[in-house]
Amino acid sequence: MLALKLLLTAAGALLLAAALAIPLYSLFLRIQTLRKRTDNPEYIAEFEPIPWHGPLALAIVACLPFLIAASIVVVPSGMGGVRISQINGTLPGTLYPGVHFVSPLIDTVQIFDLRDHLFTAGLGQEGGKLAVQKAGLDVQSREGLTIGLGVTVRYRFDPNKLASVETHLPQPADKELVPPVVASAWRELAPQYTVREIFSSKREEVRAKASGIISRKLATDGIVVEEVMLSEIRLPDEYAKGLEGLLLKEQEDDQLEIQTDIQQKHVKIAELEAEAEAKQKVKAAEGDAQSRVVEAKGEADAMQYTLPLKQKQIEQSKLEAEARKEATIQNAEADAEAKVIDSKAELQRRNLFADAEASRIRLLATANAERMKSEADLLNRSPLLINKIIAERLSDKIQMVMVPSDGKFFFANDVFKNMAASPVIKQEMDSESQPDAKPGH
Repeated sequence: MLALKLLLTAAGALLLAAALAIPLYSLFLRIQTLRKRTDNPEYIAEFEPIPWHGPLALAIVACLPFLIAASIVVVPSGMGGVRISQINGTLPGTLYPGVHFVSPLIDTVQIFDLRDHLFTAGLGQEGGKLAVQKAGLDVQSREGLTIGLGVTVRYRFDPNKLASVETHLPQPADKELVPPVVASAWRELAPQYTVREIFSSKREEVRAKASGIISRKLATDGIVVEEVMLSEIRLPDEYAKGLEGLLLKEQEDDQLEIQTDIQQKHVKIAELEAEAEAKQKVKAAEGDAQSRVVEAKGEADAMQYTLPLKQKQIEQSKLEAEARKEATIQNAEADAEAKVIDSKAELQRRNLFADAEASRIRLLATANAERMKSEADLLNRSPLLINKIIAERLSDKIQMVMVPSDGKFFFANDVFKNMAASPVIKQEMDSESQPDAKPGH
């Protein structure tokens, strides 16, 4: 809306400028014509009339944007407005932040700041040092001593009472009304208290009462007090020195009282600890006695169930022993039967081995007999094999030659005859033939 208002104002200004430029241009042309006539008397020109109707209509039209722009009022954030009519005076109601439309040339809007304001009087901090503000606030206590106060008030306008503020209060209302009300409240309240009460013991009470007085007085005029702060108290120099000494003595007295209280508490703590220890011992003895009684009762009650249980355990042990004995006998019988079965099996195995061995021996004997019988038949058919066998047993270096025994080979015949006649060979042949004769024997 601010942009629209600026555009309307600019449009009105341009229209007015155009309305003023048209007659000015006509006047400029007439002046040029007059100059030409002055320079050349023979120059004849007719003057055109200056147009006033068109520029006048244009000026009237230019007033329309100005009127529309004047009817638009924008209240900024944190502000409030009051309409003031040239006919009816201040109108009731508050214009809150936003766009509002008023009657142009008749109504105007007075803007008030609705945000919190601060008023500081008396002592304050400037640049880290204690300084006295322009609006000093000095009050007198009950003793008649002058005290300097540092007071800060945080306040704001009541939005519902802006019309009353504009109508009845001097402007600016906060600057004209808040300082005297604050000073009056503190100067009215301070004589009811002593310096010491204001400084220490009843400082918060004094501040609360002053806040109440200031709030009531300003609330009727449309100003809401948010908080009243008492930041600093400046005492008279002589009183401050005396109060400092008194405070030191009171502090020493308080320290002594605190030490006395601490000692008394230590003594009381020792007494309580002794009593607690004695009671604890009594309780412990009573607890031990009760626990022994309970244990004795428990043992007596347990014996009623223990004896039958022991008897049952003895019977159970006997039954278990008999069961173990029966199991041992059965195990022994089973082992004996197993051993008998094992011995029978071993005997059968040995018999089977003996039968097998006897069968083997019989088979070997039969095979040997058959072999010897075949060898005897062979020797009977070929007696010379005996000589070959003898020669092979005499030495492994002897080479044997088999020749027929029919006398066709004279060399062999002579050799065998000489060998048969030799006593050594004959003896060996006899020794070889004797073992063979024993089986037959």
